[in-house]
Amino acid sequence: MRIKLALLCLCFTIMATAQAQSTYIPYELGGDNYYTMYGGPDISASVSGTDEFERGDTVTLYVDLTNYGRILGFKEDQTPQNPKEFALANAELQEEYKKPTALGITASLQSDNQQIDVKSGDQVVQSLKSGDKTQQPLKFTIKVGEHAPAGKYPMNLKLSYDYQDNVRVYASQLVTSGSSPTLANYRVSYVYQKANQTVPITINVKKQADFEITNATGVLSAGAKKSSISATYKNIGEDPIKDAVARLSIFKPFSSTDDQAFIGTLQPGEEKTVVFRLDVDSDATPKEYGINSEIKYTDVNGDTVISESMKIPVVVKAASASLTLPALVAVIILIGAGGYTYRRKQKKT
Repeated sequence: MRIKLALLCLCFTIMATAQAQSTYIPYELGGDNYYTMYGGPDISASVSGTDEFERGDTVTLYVDLTNYGRILGFKEDQTPQNPKEFALANAELQEEYKKPTALGITASLQSDNQQIDVKSGDQVVQSLKSGDKTQQPLKFTIKVGEHAPAGKYPMNLKLSYDYQDNVRVYASQLVTSGSSPTLANYRVSYVYQKANQTVPITINVKKQADFEITNATGVLSAGAKKSSISATYKNIGEDPIKDAVARLSIFKPFSSTDDQAFIGTLQPGEEKTVVFRLDVDSDATPKEYGINSEIKYTDVNGDTVISESMKIPVVVKAASASLTLPALVAVIILIGAGGYTYRRKQKKT
C-alpha cells in the first residue's frame, strides 16, 4: 500500500514538472498511448441582446457561443508497469482532458430566406474550452427585406473547428536525482480531428403596417396647371393605421399647393385611392418622372410614424396644340400690330 501511495505522489510531482516542458506536433507520431478518451466539443449558439427587428433595417446580430462539450468516458489502452510509465500515463491523462476544447472556430451565418440577407463574412474564435462562453459575441450584419412579412426567420450558423483527438507521450527516462523527479526528453504528440456543426439561429421581424402603391395614373402636359394624378395605397402589413396622410416630395419641373391627401384609417389588406394636383413648368422636358410619396400615420401604439418612400410614376408630354395655338395667335397679332404702326409712321413722314 505504501509503495502505491509513493508511486502516486511521484507521478503527480512529475506531471507538474512535465507540464512546463515544451511540446511539439511531430510529422510521425511517437511515444506511448495509455488512454483513449470519448467525447469532444459541443457548441451551442444563442442571440445576445434583441432578436427582433423591423423590416427594411440593416442591423447587427450578436451571437454568443458556449461549449457544452465534455469527456464521456475513457478506456485504458496500455497499463503502466514502472514509475516512469506511471508518470507518463498521468501526464498523458492531463492532456487528454483537453479533448473537449474547440480550436480555431470559424462561424458562418447563412439564410435560406431571400427576405434575410447576411452581409458579413465569417467570424473566428481562437479557442473555446469546455464550459466556456465567448468573451465577446460574434457580430453579423444582416439586411431585413423592405417588405418582409412579420414572423420568425430561421437561419443556420455553420461552425467548423479542430479538436484534440488523441495524445501520445514519450520520455527517455525518469530522473530522480534532483529535488523532484522529472521526465527526461519529455515530448507530447497530438492527433487532431476536424468537426462541423450546424446550429439554428432564429430572428423575428416585428408586426407593423407596411404599404405599396397598387395603381397610379399621371399623364401631364408641359405648362399644365392643377392637373391631377392619383395613387392607390394598400396596407400590406399586419397592423392597422389611423390619421394617415399621403404626402409628395415635389421637385422641378413640378410645383403644387395641393401635395397632401387624407387617407384616414387603413386596415391590413385595405387600399384607398387619393388625388394630388400639380402644376408643370412650361419648359418641362417630356419624359417619365418618379415623384416620391410617403404616408404619415398613427400606429397601434399611438406613435407618429412616417413610411418608407414610394414612387408615383408621372409622364410629362409636350404641350398640346390647344396650349400652343393661343400663344401663336398672340404672336401673330403682335407682329400685325407692329407692322400696322410702322406703316402709319411711314405715311406721316
